[in-house]
Amino acid sequence: MIRLEPRRQHSQKMIYLSPLLAIVLTLISGAIIFAFMGKDPIEALYTFFIMPINNAYGVGELFVKATPLVIIAIGLAMGFRANVWNIGAEGQLTMGAIFGGGLALAFYDSTSVFLLPGMFVMAAIGGAFWGAIPAWLRTRFNANEILTSLMLTYVATLFLSYLVYGPWRNPEGFNFPESRAFPDAALLPIIYDGTRVHLGAIFALLIVAGGWVLLTKSVVGFQLRVVGQAPQAARHVGFRQKRMVWFTLLLSGGLSGLAGMFEVAGPIGQLQPSISPGYGFTAIIVAFLGRLHPIGILFAGLVMALTYLGGELAQIGLGLPSAVTGLFQGILLFFLLACDVLTKYRLRFGSVSKSGEPA
Repeated sequence: MIRLEPRRQHSQKMIYLSPLLAIVLTLISGAIIFAFMGKDPIEALYTFFIMPINNAYGVGELFVKATPLVIIAIGLAMGFRANVWNIGAEGQLTMGAIFGGGLALAFYDSTSVFLLPGMFVMAAIGGAFWGAIPAWLRTRFNANEILTSLMLTYVATLFLSYLVYGPWRNPEGFNFPESRAFPDAALLPIIYDGTRVHLGAIFALLIVAGGWVLLTKSVVGFQLRVVGQAPQAARHVGFRQKRMVWFTLLLSGGLSGLAGMFEVAGPIGQLQPSISPGYGFTAIIVAFLGRLHPIGILFAGLVMALTYLGGELAQIGLGLPSAVTGLFQGILLFFLLACDVLTKYRLRFGSVSKSGEPA
């Protein structure tokens, strides 16, 4: 008989091994699923995980996809460490794109070098503003930030649709629901010729470094950890939980807004009804797969970005539906949560006596 026995202390080894174990189990499960679908498992896994990055352009696309995931996940991880559960990063990404893109559209014939930095600022403000709403509702009315931030995502998406179908629709776009193309001054410069890797990738690395410093070398990072792990002790020493709620939701909202601006000023180049394939939700998986640590999040972001690229190639090369991307991401999350059980419990094999004690 197999049973779970609580550990006296959490296994540090399993904390870092469980993401790797989850990835291996995901690959095995994927091979089984492909076999049931009548596909060669080896060929399908190669198409999904290797073929997307077998050339320089593919590697560049990996960084393009990973950039928003890493940026958003860094902000979310700060909140999760303090038990502040921002589930609305997708909406904050959308509002950042609206605020930043709105500035580009207001000066669509500009050549100023200050336009792009201005979009950075406006995008951060837009995302932080959308994150401030659940922060205010949490601290003022004790409303659950999971629900409020999630519902605001749909408000932001509908607001974007209203703009691109209405007042911001391109007057020369033959009635397509999209804005004007951004001017060159509002587009992120490409940093590697022959690919679409843009300046946002450099910002993602800087945000990872900044997140590491904030988390491990600052008083704020210490407060985040204490509030999350021992809230009663935090209150006893005077750490204000409401302040942490505001800080983490504004930070994660601002970073999500920047990620949205990097998308519309990078690979998209304009506002459209849909500017994200779900980066704000996928970043939640990235944060936990990376163990809520900035360095881990960087590698987890690359792994999840690969699922987007692999899903696109699987549609083209194997004739699989687009849902295969979400399937792999969901399986990975399931196995990650299951493997995390091993950080608190250990497996024991053996029979159980009639008294209920191990034999």
